[in-house]
Formats: sequence, structure tokens, C-alpha cells
Amino acid sequence: MTQEQIQIVKKSWRKLMCIDAAIIGDAFYTKLITDHPAVKKLFPSEMSKQYVKLIEMLTSIVTSLNNPEYIKAEIESMAERHKEYGVKPAHYNMVGVALLWTLKEGLQSDWNHEVETAWTACYQSLASTMMDVHVH
Repeated sequence: MTQEQIQIVKKSWRKLMCIDAAIIGDAFYTKLITDHPAVKKLFPSEMSKQYVKLIEMLTSIVTSLNNPEYIKAEIESMAERHKEYGVKPAHYNMVGVALLWTLKEGLQSDWNHEVETAWTACYQSLASTMMDVHVH
């Protein structure tokens, strides 16, 4: 990611933080599970805590984008946990599609090509790091 992309991601995330975490989390998981019903078994039946975990994790990642060593360690640790939950490398593309859709819906008129490109680069970098953990 470029420094400009990092700033775009941070700025757009700040705008999203004006929306209740439960709404963002519900939108993300509803999209993910609607598009891929088989992944439902990877999540608890009561999702409210999962919504908060998602937003906390994304906030931690976004705020740490300027610290690549810290973020790499955090992402690798998260990937290890996800691996234990049954997440497979194929799931990362599904999550990326749902995340970008959620961001687009949440940002509405603030979503544009620059924002989409920055978030795509961000997610691809994170997903790549997480998939490396699955391979090793």
C-alpha cells in the first residue's frame, strides 16, 4: 500500500466509525452468509459479540497501517486463530467481497474509485499475509 492509500483507508474508516458497530457487523455477516451459506457454521449462533470483534479488529488494523511489523505480527496471530476455527484459504476471497460491499454500502457517496482501490490493496495485503500462515 502507498502512503496515500493508507491515508484514504484511515479517513474512510473514521467516517464509518460514526455508524453503530452492530449495523456494520450485521451488514458484513449478512452479506457473507447470504452469498456463502456454508460459512455460517464457522460462526456462533449469537452474533452480537462477533460484530464488535470485527469492528475492533478492523479498527486495530487500520490504525496500525503505518506500523508494518506490528500489523504483520497481529495478522499472523489472527490467521492462526482463524485456522483453528476452520477458516480455509478460499474463505478469504469471500470475506474480501463482503468487506468491500459493506464499506461501499456504509460510505455511500464517499465511496469512489480511489477509496475502492485503497481498500482493495489493504485487504489483499492482509489476506495474503493470512493465507501465508495457512500454507506454512
